[in-house]
Amino acid sequence: MTDWVLRLIDAGGYWGIGLLMVLENVFPPIPSELIMGIGGIRVGQGRMAMEWLLLAGTVGTTIGNYFWYLVGHLLGFERLKPLVERYGRWATLEWRDVQALDRLFGKYGQIVVFVFRFLPAFRTMISLPAGLFRMGHLRFLLWTAGGALIWNIVLAYAGYLLGRNFSEIDRYVGPAATICVVAAVILYLWRLATWKPRGEAKPER
Repeated sequence: MTDWVLRLIDAGGYWGIGLLMVLENVFPPIPSELIMGIGGIRVGQGRMAMEWLLLAGTVGTTIGNYFWYLVGHLLGFERLKPLVERYGRWATLEWRDVQALDRLFGKYGQIVVFVFRFLPAFRTMISLPAGLFRMGHLRFLLWTAGGALIWNIVLAYAGYLLGRNFSEIDRYVGPAATICVVAAVILYLWRLATWKPRGEAKPER
């Protein structure tokens, strides 16, 4: 993967960085740590400017996340109920859980989106519920871009400071991502096996 990312960055420059960051958020197996880290190395070599690297990476990240936001926005909160009632067992969700998430995004949506930008795997997944629960377009874009910019600064400067040794991180990024995915699958299977619907709440007397 490192060689392919290197070739695209060297051939496309800032456009290559932006494209890779879009793809990384639409198809998460491409690690942003590697993309921005290599970009930071190129800055250290004098082949890129840090400000343009950060701009390209942040715009690409925001576009990639906006794709999933739009998918959720087009599906819409109103269309969820029949899906939850029919397939909620497999999602381990009841409609009351969806309503609770809707209230959460109504109050703290921007904070949730911002914080999740720093969490592997979840930073892309959070865009879908943000769209489903009708978080404002501008609010979503601003908080996504803000979180992405901070994270990209960390990654780019790590690459800049570590130089060529940053490529060694690729040995750990793959296994770490695999561990996260396996842990998420195990957690889901455990929740699926132990989940029981609570049913409709009984009216108070």
